Amino acid sequence: MATDNRPLSPHLQVYRPQLTSVLSISHRFTGIINSLGLIVVVAWLASLAAGPEAYEQIVGLLSHPVGIIAMAVWTFSLFYHLLNGIRHLIWDAGWMLDLKGAYASGYAVVGLAFVLTLLVWGVIL
Repeated sequence: MATDNRPLSPHLQVYRPQLTSVLSISHRFTGIINSLGLIVVVAWLASLAAGPEAYEQIVGLLSHPVGIIAMAVWTFSLFYHLLNGIRHLIWDAGWMLDLKGAYASGYAVVGLAFVLTLLVWGVIL
């Protein structure tokens, strides 16, 4: 095989992460977290159908500090994924496609997701 003296494409290590790429990767990651959280919801619903003993077990697991943290992370994930999906719909409509709008909407999505999560958990606790 003949070797060319052409330069190789730059690898990911030479690129600096930007807000838009980080939020895009986060959107995919929160989709995975949401799917895992739905498995817990299904287990909770199945425990309701299985009887009081099974329900007490799942409530005991979810009321443990690790369970509460997991549910809070899942809550943030739900809000982030929802708001970022709305952001993408706004982009699909042709709005806020410039760099300033993309960054402003990105910060707004993260900020609103935190605020909504804090509001939900403020009501719960």
